[in-house]
Amino acid sequence: MATEYPANTMPGEGLAEFAKEVKARTAGTLDIVASYDGSAGIPSPEIPLAVRDGRLEAGDAYEGTLAGLNPIFSLSSLPFVANEVKDAQRLADLARPLYAEAFEQLGQHLLYVTPWPASGLWSTKPIANTEVLRTLSIRTYDATSAKVMQTAGARAQALSFSEVPAGLGNGSINAVLSSGDGAAGQKLLKWLPYFTTIEYAMPLSFATVNKKAYAALSPQQKRAVDQAAEITEFRQWLRLQHRAAQNRQHLQELHVAVDQPSAPLRESLQIAARQAIVEWERTAGPEATAILEQFRHRANP
Repeated sequence: MATEYPANTMPGEGLAEFAKEVKARTAGTLDIVASYDGSAGIPSPEIPLAVRDGRLEAGDAYEGTLAGLNPIFSLSSLPFVANEVKDAQRLADLARPLYAEAFEQLGQHLLYVTPWPASGLWSTKPIANTEVLRTLSIRTYDATSAKVMQTAGARAQALSFSEVPAGLGNGSINAVLSSGDGAAGQKLLKWLPYFTTIEYAMPLSFATVNKKAYAALSPQQKRAVDQAAEITEFRQWLRLQHRAAQNRQHLQELHVAVDQPSAPLRESLQIAARQAIVEWERTAGPEATAILEQFRHRANP
């Protein structure tokens, strides 16, 4: 079971917790061999396909890179829709049937979701205003976020996290949209000593297992796997409640300058976000759009 992210990020910690729970609940008859930090050689965009094809039995993939497989996977990474933990969890719960169905069509069973802390902008210099934003070449994590940054005036391209160090090293990017959770942030601060807390989105990663591998389990093993997945997801949402503060303290200890965005910068990004969401709704279809509308209605009765 592989993830592109380091062991001390939210997906890495979730994978370790899930593996531990499965082993305990099956008395060791089922043992998950975890692979972190892209060491399996499979980046997030390819993990669901590797699970589908049996190259991996299970994996954890970041949602933003999966939009090409199904637009529903972009839902929780839509800009400025859900920036508080309780809202992000409610949106994930509303969309879960569609997520599960989309993975079923890809030949896999959805185990659990892992939430990320809110995404911010890492950069080589302070982003004091929209003029500075226009000088940046930003790594984004999906087509929607690339469109938002381009509309706001920056150059932007969607890259998986494994491609980021090379882009920073050769200068093709000088800013990164990311939470920088755990060791992921340590990989960025070598080049990017500034972090602006724009609170763009609180996206998800998805942990899935090959459908045939799951079907081959005994009823007792299936029950144990499902219980392990349920408790892992529950603990991940609990962990997220304190994660942003922990990450911010860690960044300050590492001498990363953590800044709030100016009001004009935030407004510029939010204006750009509106059009990107309209475009997502156009491609995502009525079921996905209905989930977003249901979420918005409950947030603003």
